[in-house]
Amino acid sequence: MPPTVRLNPLPILIGASVMMSLAMGMRQCLGLFLPPMSRALELSASDFTFAIAVQNIVWGLAQAPLGAVADRWGLRPVMVLGAVVYVAAMAVMAAATGLATLILAQALIGVGIACTGSSLAMTATARAASPERRSVVLGIVGAFSSVGTLVIAPALQALLGLWDWRWGGVLFVLLAAAMLPAALITGRVDRLPQAPLPRVSTRAAIGEALGNRRFVVLCATHFVCGLQLIFINTHLPNYLALCGQDPMLSATALAIIGGVNIAGCLLAGWLGQHYAKNVLLGLTYLCRSFVLTAYFFLPPTPTTTIVFAVAMGMLWLGVIPLVSGYVAELFGTRNLATLLGVSFVIHQMGSVIGAWGGGVIFDVFGDYDLAWRVGVLIGFAAGIVQILFGGPGRTNAGARPLPAAG
Repeated sequence: MPPTVRLNPLPILIGASVMMSLAMGMRQCLGLFLPPMSRALELSASDFTFAIAVQNIVWGLAQAPLGAVADRWGLRPVMVLGAVVYVAAMAVMAAATGLATLILAQALIGVGIACTGSSLAMTATARAASPERRSVVLGIVGAFSSVGTLVIAPALQALLGLWDWRWGGVLFVLLAAAMLPAALITGRVDRLPQAPLPRVSTRAAIGEALGNRRFVVLCATHFVCGLQLIFINTHLPNYLALCGQDPMLSATALAIIGGVNIAGCLLAGWLGQHYAKNVLLGLTYLCRSFVLTAYFFLPPTPTTTIVFAVAMGMLWLGVIPLVSGYVAELFGTRNLATLLGVSFVIHQMGSVIGAWGGGVIFDVFGDYDLAWRVGVLIGFAAGIVQILFGGPGRTNAGARPLPAAG
């Protein structure tokens, strides 16, 4: 392709940022619906969180095959389809009359996020960015995954405080519709030229990745990311309500997490350009576990909750540019959506346990003590494993990364 007709990657990066901001922002605010929907629909905490668990199961199972479709046929059709499904999901949720319709809505949300969330958005970003700047650009686009939370959380909580929860569902329908033009613009990445590497089948690409120790460790430790984050997203509002705190405090905390995470993602992207990504990931999991221990060990107050939100915000979604950059570093970008989808299956297994398991523990024991202790222990273990075993070995036993395609 002549240089004069090469596409400008900036609109692609902006589109990916907007699309992921809306997709991830709405998903991270679903926990705010737990108290009002549970009361209105006569659901228990475990009922609501089971529906969230279904969302995460569907998201995880759909991510790899949808990534493979995107790698083969193009990102644009998959992302546009995801935006349409997201709109339908929010419409079903706004009209929910019981557990069955809530589960259906969450299953559709899972498909929608698989098409528009971090994996495909990061794939588009990695292909549009030059290898020399890829980690920093991934950090910049990844930072927008929290802009949605920063804006949506307080707006949603204010709306829920004034009107029926269904108006919150209507707001989410409108926000999901705004993803359609962003998906169309991001899909222009399909027209960017890629390096003339031989095409590798999906099965061969997955087989090669699963034979790489660093990728296997990355997938296994990604489990803790899903467990810890979805536990906080889903259960923090209920935990603070249980402790007698103002409902707006949980929305404020989620908004602070989203706002501070902008800096956290930018920092993670910059650090990933200069230091070993496996060590940075391990330190992230360890630091998250320290922060969770300190917060849940003390009685929650507005001050401790805000301090917790600031600290957690720095550690929130910085794993997105680090994981995406590391997989691209190992295998290139040609099958990146597929391989990120494979790692995401393990991530979503953790999300299921964090959401539903937390709800079950709360229904059985009446508090979250056991839930946060388990999450902390798993987090410490994952951080240590990622640091010790997630990097290159002493010998270079076939671990040299492939050249980045695109």
